[in-house]
Amino acid sequence: MCLAAAPAMHSRRGRFSLAALRSLIAERRKQAYFRFELKRIATDNPHLIDDIGLTRKEVEAEIAKLPFWQR
Repeated sequence: MCLAAAPAMHSRRGRFSLAALRSLIAERRKQAYFRFELKRIATDNPHLIDDIGLTRKEVEAEIAKLPFWQR
């Protein structure tokens, strides 16, 4: 979660708004999908990693953020 977005997520009563919660869940799902697709590209077509501007070390770091059952 981005620290800059954290204050905007709280309402006056200190609770998270439903819209902020939905936004947070959507962002986490996008990140998970990106990591899953990055893993697929790294295994199926590793030469494409250079085309998207990432190093092998950066790709491995992102893949390591996947849950253990998806690695």
